[in-house]
Amino acid sequence: MQHPAVPELAHTTTRPIHWLATAAALAAVVGLSGLLQPGSATAAQAGPASPAAHGAAVAPPDPAKAHFPLDCGPAEVLVQKKATGDLDGDGRPETVAVVRCDAGSGTPPNGVYVLTRGGDGRPRVVATLVDPKDAFTVTDLAVRAGAVTATLDGYSSPDVPRYRPDVHEKAKWQWRGGRFVRSTPAAAQSA
Repeated sequence: MQHPAVPELAHTTTRPIHWLATAAALAAVVGLSGLLQPGSATAAQAGPASPAAHGAAVAPPDPAKAHFPLDCGPAEVLVQKKATGDLDGDGRPETVAVVRCDAGSGTPPNGVYVLTRGGDGRPRVVATLVDPKDAFTVTDLAVRAGAVTATLDGYSSPDVPRYRPDVHEKAKWQWRGGRFVRSTPAAAQSA
């Protein structure tokens, strides 16, 4: 049995123009893949053994387990407020803690500290936003959109009674250039 004669089809014969079109298409794909690379890596990436590298949620550091640079003598360190959020954009939550000595009477000044998880998983202080030596009491604390905001009450002079602070400031801190930069929130500037 003979096959009927099949006419020669144009798409079954290769010519130099076909090879040029294929080479041009391949060059375009390779060139585009070079432009569409993922962002560069940073040193703050999660390691392969960490839960963040596997897509699991990472618990924020617990301030109750942290050691704060606060000398309370025989009194205990008291964590009064805390807020959590990703402050440096590395995908892991940090904790901001408002801490003071539990003196039993009076109102000792607060310290505001940023905690992250150390390599051993324990919380460690990585920044001091408010030093207790500045004699402020923190009445409000929040972490939103990678920024820390706080309301600080203090005293204009030693003559001001300690039960009636006369300095009231709003403060905002954001991670920029490898450090926390303090500013005044927009709402406080217009007031």
